[in-house]
Amino acid sequence: MGLVVQKYGGSSVADAEGIKRVAKRIVDAKKNGHQVVVVVSAMGDTTDELTDLAEQVSPIPAGRELDMLLTSGERISMALLAMAIKSLGHEAQSFTGSQAGVITDSVHNKARIIDVTPGRIRTALDEGNIAIVAGFQGVSQDKKDITTLGRGGSDTTAVALAAALDAEVCEIYTDVDGVFTADPRVVPKARKIDWISIEDMLELAASGSKVLLHRCVEYARRYNIPIHVRSSFSGLRGTWVSNQPQGDQQVEHAIISGVAHDVSEAKITVVGVPDKPGEAAAIFRSIANAEINIDMVVQNVSAASTGLTDISFTLPKTEGRKAIDALEKAKGTIGFDSLRYDDQIGKISLVGAGMKTNPGVTAGFFEALSEANVNIELISTSEIRISVVTRADDVNEAVRAVHTAFGLDTESDEAVVYGGTGR
Repeated sequence: MGLVVQKYGGSSVADAEGIKRVAKRIVDAKKNGHQVVVVVSAMGDTTDELTDLAEQVSPIPAGRELDMLLTSGERISMALLAMAIKSLGHEAQSFTGSQAGVITDSVHNKARIIDVTPGRIRTALDEGNIAIVAGFQGVSQDKKDITTLGRGGSDTTAVALAAALDAEVCEIYTDVDGVFTADPRVVPKARKIDWISIEDMLELAASGSKVLLHRCVEYARRYNIPIHVRSSFSGLRGTWVSNQPQGDQQVEHAIISGVAHDVSEAKITVVGVPDKPGEAAAIFRSIANAEINIDMVVQNVSAASTGLTDISFTLPKTEGRKAIDALEKAKGTIGFDSLRYDDQIGKISLVGAGMKTNPGVTAGFFEALSEANVNIELISTSEIRISVVTRADDVNEAVRAVHTAFGLDTESDEAVVYGGTGR
């Protein structure tokens, strides 16, 4: 039996009973002959509650101090879990991200992992211990400051450790039984997927699927780490995310893998941009210099009479104010007329490797949205994805309509969401 990395989300360790249930599952893996490394998130909605508290104290909390505050949630979880494991008669050691050797850049609140040097983790494993690591955090390479990896960063911690330790598999335990064809909270008839390619999972994650973070899947693809998404509340087999099917899995040649949605983005329209070379570059350079990631981009055809055009793009709502400020500072150089900001939008995406060889997919997608009376504001496509931006109020209805139109509804029992608030 080889080494296994297990990651447990906040809903799995939301209270003392949850922590004891997780401890038993970990001990069972150890008894089965595995070396076990566990990455744990903060309990329940602790991270959100700490963020709310920080914003009550300061409208714009300092990044360094916010990281120092938020990482306390995972430290509580790891210590309690180690205690629970010891009460079951097995030795466990807890480690912060820094102690586990997770080295990051110095960007607070959304740091990226540069290297993992898990010397202390290997020592603990060689001594027969279970290693418990606080997810979502690391230490900056230059200043040695505590950093956080951003929303869902514990998934990235787990896959990064799995790669550094040459683990057989990275098991991501959550509050649903695996990856579904849509969010079960929105589509109760969503179907669980037994196996999905890393490429399809990357598109789903990038399009808003919350079960796995996009950066986590990127890391798994780079280092060829199979991921098994499972529920910590049941013993059911979950979803394998890998380059190749695992064991006795059968590859389903489905046209569509799933429907994802995202209501965490906003749209900025730069109005009256001179339609000449270099203008778009200047706009997006100012956004990049502010360290903001953008998603969809659409440029309108310029008006012949004025030679001006509009450029729209989407970005996380949390970065909206910073993006507007960056563009206002660059207005004199770029020469646009005005800015429009809209945070009441939602994105719906249809994902599947089979769509590139099936010409009716695009028509079916837009017909389903039309029949649901959903108006489209932006469109973006790739070989295996079609994404549209709509009004936020229309998103849930649109997801259900598209899911049904492509025959993804299951006739079996409704998908179970065992815990978590969805916050």
